[in-house]
Amino acid sequence: MNRPLSVYFPSATEEMERLLQSELQSGNEEHPVEVIYGKDAPAAPTYEVLITGRPSEEQLRASPELRVLLIPFAGLPKSTVEVLADFPDLAVHNLHHNAAPTSEMAMALLLSAAKEVIPLDRSLRAGDWSARYDSKAGVLLEGKTALIIGYGAIGRRVATVCAAFGMTVVAASRTGATACDPSPVELISIADVAPRWPQADFVMVCAPMTPATEGLIGEEQLAALPDDAVIVNIGRGPIIDERALYESLRDGTIGAAGLDVWYQYPEDKESRTSTQPSEYPFHELDNVVMSPHRGGHTEAMELLRTRYLAESLRQYAATRTMPWLVDVTRGY
Repeated sequence: MNRPLSVYFPSATEEMERLLQSELQSGNEEHPVEVIYGKDAPAAPTYEVLITGRPSEEQLRASPELRVLLIPFAGLPKSTVEVLADFPDLAVHNLHHNAAPTSEMAMALLLSAAKEVIPLDRSLRAGDWSARYDSKAGVLLEGKTALIIGYGAIGRRVATVCAAFGMTVVAASRTGATACDPSPVELISIADVAPRWPQADFVMVCAPMTPATEGLIGEEQLAALPDDAVIVNIGRGPIIDERALYESLRDGTIGAAGLDVWYQYPEDKESRTSTQPSEYPFHELDNVVMSPHRGGHTEAMELLRTRYLAESLRQYAATRTMPWLVDVTRGY
């Protein structure tokens, strides 16, 4: 039997430790994986893989055997980019265990916003059936065009569901190319997206937050959309200009929005029940469905995370390769 792959996971909760050990027990005995837990680094550390989203410089320097930083979530924090500047040879990987629940949230927001579920629910709770007799009864999805911004693990799932609803699907990515290319989807480059805004009945923002995507959708892009367009953001708030989005919704430049990501977040536990997600009063608008950035949350979230972690570690132990390589210079 080979020497075990040594892994250090300083931020694991008791639940994650239990689940990960259970997953790894079913691994290949010829390529064992040994995980060390706890905030205190092991004496004379020789770990080859470090699992954490926000590593300290000490953790990165402690083991002369360190080859891989495995971030146990999707994305790349700015603080991590900064500390990695001194470690250019370190391979960085992350997880996409949140793809299924986040894409489900995207579709929930799309349907809720397009079908006016929230105001209809509120009216009927008050005994008001007026909307049943209104000729405008929500937006039809079938036969419309969905423009998906970002075509990674989440964007591909969203594209598949949109196509299943009978929509024409256009997906914009950095290059316009991908290894996974379902036939119903037209792939284009972000650089070529400008002519597509007027054709987009629905815009699904599934892109990561990077210098290239911050502010990607502003006043000009929102004004180019059809006036009944629905926009959904499950990427990051600042991908869409905050003021422009609010004013477009308030003034009816676009029809509706479903938002799971925001511009202001609670700074501590005490402020979790008293923090508005924007300096603009989105909460006063009936054409906005609001969700507190929990798209990837599900009762199975930690189980999914540990399964993906175990898959990555088993693959690395056997082949010294790992899925979901991150390009630190690009931010994803």
